Amino acid sequence: MVASIDSLSYHKPALLEEVLTILEPRSNNNFVDATLGDGGHALAILNSTLPNGRLLGLDADDQGVLRASERLKKYRGRVCLKNYNFNKLEQAVSESQISPISGILFDLGISSWQLDSADKGFSFKDKSLDMRFHSQQVTTALQLVNNLEYKELSSLIYKYGEDPNANRISRAIIKARPILTAKHLTEIVQMAVPRRGRKINPATKTFQSLRIAVNNEMENLEYTLSSLMSFLTKGTKIVVIAYHSLEDRIVKNFMKTESTDCLCPTTVLVCQCNHTKRIELINKKIIKPSEEEIEGNPRVRSARLRACVVL
Repeated sequence: MVASIDSLSYHKPALLEEVLTILEPRSNNNFVDATLGDGGHALAILNSTLPNGRLLGLDADDQGVLRASERLKKYRGRVCLKNYNFNKLEQAVSESQISPISGILFDLGISSWQLDSADKGFSFKDKSLDMRFHSQQVTTALQLVNNLEYKELSSLIYKYGEDPNANRISRAIIKARPILTAKHLTEIVQMAVPRRGRKINPATKTFQSLRIAVNNEMENLEYTLSSLMSFLTKGTKIVVIAYHSLEDRIVKNFMKTESTDCLCPTTVLVCQCNHTKRIELINKKIIKPSEEEIEGNPRVRSARLRACVVL
């Protein structure tokens, strides 16, 4: 169970002012927070949509939903929280009967509280390598680290971690098996790839790759974004905050495609695809956190915000 609200600590959500500026939450507007996390964005939106604006909140992490529920308890009459991955977004919207929806927020990646908690092995602490957002998921990082063949493991670390040292790291992991804790894995990667003045821990990309694979993050993001146009209505704003190039590339490609009329190659003189744009970009360039925000919360340093509105 989640501790009482008095014992919980919360971090300021990333790019909060920028998110609110784009979403423009007003009295009685309805919103979806597809990645609840600590509930910080949701709290700010609820405060801005008094007295009757409603919010649908989703999070794949069962403990995350409990934390957010505790934080948002005084708004319970206006909030519907579901322990769903956002790949069930359309189902959740239908079940909640919250409409019309003024905006949807995706704050991708991992929450600060998940990193600070050693329980699931997201950080470099001496705990089991789990990395599942939801306890009922089948595959764990422990299984991947100890069971994948060299080529599979190397490919995973390179694909999802974009680490040029993937081969060296994979050889070191296989040689050191069995690996039972996040701390042990961190030490192995650090020995295989010395820090040498790096700003981040050499194991960061390996941990990222395992977390992405365990939770099918890229597949879920692609599927969810592609499904939005089937149930969102004109005027709904979509805001996405990504934290690494893999996420951001998917978001960028989605918004580029859906904001373009014709997708035919430039060699085709007359359009054959019949594609029409279904969104308008709100910000032509990505929005990044200010130096002041990064100083107060270094974990947001890689945040990249893109936004659009449904036509």
